[in-house]
Amino acid sequence: MSEPGAFTAVTRGLRVTVRTFYLADKSEPDEGRHIWAYRVRITNEGREAVQLLKRTWHITDAMGRTQHVHGDGVVGEQPVLEPGEAFEYTSGTPLATPSGFMRGQYHMVVPATGEAFDAEIPAFSLDSPHGQVTLN
Repeated sequence: MSEPGAFTAVTRGLRVTVRTFYLADKSEPDEGRHIWAYRVRITNEGREAVQLLKRTWHITDAMGRTQHVHGDGVVGEQPVLEPGEAFEYTSGTPLATPSGFMRGQYHMVVPATGEAFDAEIPAFSLDSPHGQVTLN
């Protein structure tokens, strides 16, 4: 059940769906500053509660430069998701180029057993109206 215009990955019953939005009013293309917001929905379709402890992002611009970002939780939270529950948040990222992409992992734990696993954050593109479109 994927949404049009959304990027989705499922790991061990944890569905991660991402949508992106170019923020033209916050961007300054002439200054090499492009800003995106991304909205993430994490849905626990599994049979056991899970907790998001940490995140790792790989942010790559159009020049191939990659920035790695690690941190605790998301937007200051380390949510516990019971089966059937979802958690949504919005964050953002700047790039010096008019396009790029992001991907990553949520570092999860099953509170009942202490078992740790990584949930995939799908690769998603960051495209602005200022990018050069190439047709293949």
